[in-house]
Amino acid sequence: MAIAKRKKRFHDVEMPILNKTTQLFGYDLKDIEGRIIKYDLTRILKGKNSLLDLDVVIENKGEKEKATSEPRKFRILPSFIKRMVRNRTSYVEDSFVADCKDATLVIKPFLIARRKVSNSVKRALRKEARKEIQEYIKKMPYKAIFEDMLRNKLQKELSIKLKKIYPLSLCEIRALEVKEKNKQTENKKETEKKETQ
Repeated sequence: MAIAKRKKRFHDVEMPILNKTTQLFGYDLKDIEGRIIKYDLTRILKGKNSLLDLDVVIENKGEKEKATSEPRKFRILPSFIKRMVRNRTSYVEDSFVADCKDATLVIKPFLIARRKVSNSVKRALRKEARKEIQEYIKKMPYKAIFEDMLRNKLQKELSIKLKKIYPLSLCEIRALEVKEKNKQTENKKETEKKETQ
């Protein structure tokens, strides 16, 4: 008796952070688990050239499995940054690691002052931006942080705080990446998954 060949087909993958669904080609859901979706956000963010990487995960809802995705990395492309930097202005960039409620994140803020500023003002902006971001994210789950950043809520609140030091023409998060997920949270998810099976 001939063994039937497995055929590849398109599988729906939910992207809750964007309220959208995409499709991936594979034999079954296990075949697409762990893949990375690279999604261009330029249209959604009104011309802000940026990419969002999402990890494909499989969720069990009762007996039915479904493919969904979790944010992994967001980055603004250099072309947008170059376009925003003007002559006779100063920019401030930083890169640091910070803990939120359920993950360790790599965060890269990017600020542009309205005029040329001294190094002491740049240092003050960098220091205050780092402090405010760490304070903002420490009790939040990483998915909520990605959502706030995509809705520009995080950047808006940061800009208001930094105005006290010097007014900015641009306040952005150039990159946001999940470096490591909290193991306790992951273990809790695994336990819940086993209990439903």
